[in-house]
Amino acid sequence: MNAQFVERKSKDRGHVNHDWLDAHHTLSFASYFDHKFKSFGALKAMNENIVQPNAGFGTHPHREFEIFSYIISGELQHKDSIGNIEILKPGNIQFTSCGTGITHSEYNVHPTLPVHFLQVWVKPDKSNLKPRYQTMTFDKFSKTNKLVHIISPVDYHDNSTIGINTDFHAYASLLEPSYKVVHTVQGTEKPRKVYIHLMNTGGKLNINERVILQKGDGVFVTDVKRGDEIVFESIGDEVVEFVVLDLA
Repeated sequence: MNAQFVERKSKDRGHVNHDWLDAHHTLSFASYFDHKFKSFGALKAMNENIVQPNAGFGTHPHREFEIFSYIISGELQHKDSIGNIEILKPGNIQFTSCGTGITHSEYNVHPTLPVHFLQVWVKPDKSNLKPRYQTMTFDKFSKTNKLVHIISPVDYHDNSTIGINTDFHAYASLLEPSYKVVHTVQGTEKPRKVYIHLMNTGGKLNINERVILQKGDGVFVTDVKRGDEIVFESIGDEVVEFVVLDLA
């Protein structure tokens, strides 16, 4: 495998702190812009957010994006214009295919605890799709020392994953110290891209004996193809929680 690895250190990400919101941006987003990190294939935003109690994002519009939120800790209330109201908790993946247009709000209604979540924006292959909302739960047990498939292309997915409207796969893991998991690159289009993000919660992750990530770090992997293997080993003293995004 002739993969290229480009690290994205946590300290180098875009960072804003508005008291109610502490956000880190891997890619250019809102007021943060870096011409070297505008997008990564169909991946357009990778934001790690902490929202304080009784605060959040008021009602706002989206269109022509696939957006999913991965709850790390706390609770996040989602409301949208197609009738969905839900409080999301750790293990929940909330997915919105915005299509022709949707408005939604994301609010921490908990009186005392912050909510920590990852939000990812992906560009679909098709436009003018009907808006769609879906949640699935991947609990701690299902992710511990395993790499769990959570999102896959809508044309190929089954009921065990959330379907997305592009050539994109997402996986999640909680890896205890000294444990290893292996990701086999998916898709048919060559070459592929992979982005790995380690949640800002602790631990160390060794990837293919090439890169070591610490909390909040990520790495862009290019020049991989279907069938290539990426090996992850937890080498710190804490559990590492991470996601793997595999895309054309």
